[in-house]
Amino acid sequence: MLYLDHAATTPMRPEARAAMAPYLNGEFGNPSGMHAVSRRAKDALEDARERLAHLLGAAHPLDVVFTGGGTESDNLGVAGPALAGGRRGVVTTPVEHAAVLDTARFLAGLGCAVEIVAVDDQGRVDPEAVAASVGPATRVVSVMTANNETGVVQPVAQVAAAVRKDHPNVVVHSDAVQALASRPVGLGTLGVDLLTVASHKVGGPTGVGALVLRGGIDLEPIIHGGGQELGRRSGTHDVAGIVGMVAAIEAAVADRDRFVNDVGEARKRFETALAAAIPDAVFTIDDEVDRLVQHSHFRVPGVDAETLLIRLDTLGVAASAGSACHSGAREVSHVLGAMGMAPAAAAECVRFTFGWTTRRGDGDDAADAMASALEGLR
Repeated sequence: MLYLDHAATTPMRPEARAAMAPYLNGEFGNPSGMHAVSRRAKDALEDARERLAHLLGAAHPLDVVFTGGGTESDNLGVAGPALAGGRRGVVTTPVEHAAVLDTARFLAGLGCAVEIVAVDDQGRVDPEAVAASVGPATRVVSVMTANNETGVVQPVAQVAAAVRKDHPNVVVHSDAVQALASRPVGLGTLGVDLLTVASHKVGGPTGVGALVLRGGIDLEPIIHGGGQELGRRSGTHDVAGIVGMVAAIEAAVADRDRFVNDVGEARKRFETALAAAIPDAVFTIDDEVDRLVQHSHFRVPGVDAETLLIRLDTLGVAASAGSACHSGAREVSHVLGAMGMAPAAAAECVRFTFGWTTRRGDGDDAADAMASALEGLR
């Protein structure tokens, strides 16, 4: 199988497996307990917290909140500050992950003011337009670091600077889930106040993530119960998942230069060969636009994406038509719609995403597979 859906999830790194192994076997304690078994689990949990705080630029380990994944972290990162001490507003963009957009819609239903700032035809937002949309009732601005469908990188640092210029009490959140594998990510690097990361996008286990925040930001919890994570996120900790996530992020950071070189070469080979073999193929993002090295998003006019993906699957190629986070009936991507793409064209778009297991020659193989798939469809 040629796996080209790393943006949906990527294989687990050996470092994550090794870190998790003790806590899937003999070390089974609940870190909220007081006896020796629990204390060992607590030590592992807090060691992971310290390491992740260092990696992502948190001033204190307790500025890391462990969650059940990127979706939960986005919910907490947006709704948490907006609901803390009242019901205040949110400014965001129409190309965000559904975890952000649906949270904004939920807040709107509670009476919070929500502003959606338009993007250009490449999916980029103007920092000054974001700042101009901030009003007296706004508490949170949320702009993703890089888009999960197209790979387009947003000017997050510029957004944060523009917002803070006139609105120092507004906090800026960014979903960095897709960017973490190939870009430097951190509170200071991006200039944000809250940052979402997820484990399974960088080679850790599924079902675990983190929200990293600047100290002093109040969060209204969205999950209530035992008061874990300083009352910010209740629920028994997944110690194995947390230590696996942090090991995977450490491995991804150490591997980043190699990742960028190998994946960049694979994508370049793929797009060059695809353009030669299928001259009418249309790439969604212009060459000069900053995008993640692992993403390639394109369409072949007249070829339905779902039909193409089924054909590719029979040839042993795993790819997708967009976000893997939607279930149920197929629908046209909200990201492409916000970029002004016609529904018929959006229904032809497919996403190839490379990852840490990608070999440079996989780009050539991917282009060959596309040519073979189209032979049977045209």
